[in-house]
Amino acid sequence: MAILFVRVKSRPGLGLFFLMAALAGFLPGCGFDSGPDSIRLLDLAGKEVMPFSSSTAQASVFLFLATDCPICNRYAPEIKRLHDRFTARGVRFWRVYPDPDTTAGEIGKHTRDFDYRFPALRDPQHALVKYAGATVTPEAAIFDGGGRLIYRGRIDDRFPELGVERSAPTRRDLEAALVAALDGTLSTNRLTTAVGCYIAER
Repeated sequence: MAILFVRVKSRPGLGLFFLMAALAGFLPGCGFDSGPDSIRLLDLAGKEVMPFSSSTAQASVFLFLATDCPICNRYAPEIKRLHDRFTARGVRFWRVYPDPDTTAGEIGKHTRDFDYRFPALRDPQHALVKYAGATVTPEAAIFDGGGRLIYRGRIDDRFPELGVERSAPTRRDLEAALVAALDGTLSTNRLTTAVGCYIAER
């Protein structure tokens, strides 16, 4: 439980005392309500979406993308393959666009150009970026049914570093993490280093 100490000046002659608030998030807007159910993103119509609040999925995959990142676009076929494989097993997929300057129209065009068939969300305030710890696009984050981060990082190792691309990956990290998550063997937070276009800080 988070403990908040606030120094408050009392009436003259009574000096200073400390007020202890024992409930995290007691003061609105102070950043203590940072659980998954507090994450608010936007759909392409500008409607607020809380992707964790009503999810019944066994796991949720968030793919941080940018419309103009060439590495993101190279991964479109693999992203769609993973979506097709794991959706039937109770995994929910989301695309997340963190650049606040990217418009809904640009994301809609990106959806059509690459034939994506699962929802896109905007994260202009970087609520999910910060919660997941994402730093580049493309980067994947898997959360279990309780909203706990169990994997964050690359899709695979096809791009070991910027400017270097293998003809085929030697490790399919996101796929392996999803298999382990569904089998119940991915019990700890696993991290890999994603390579791509940096997400500018907000």
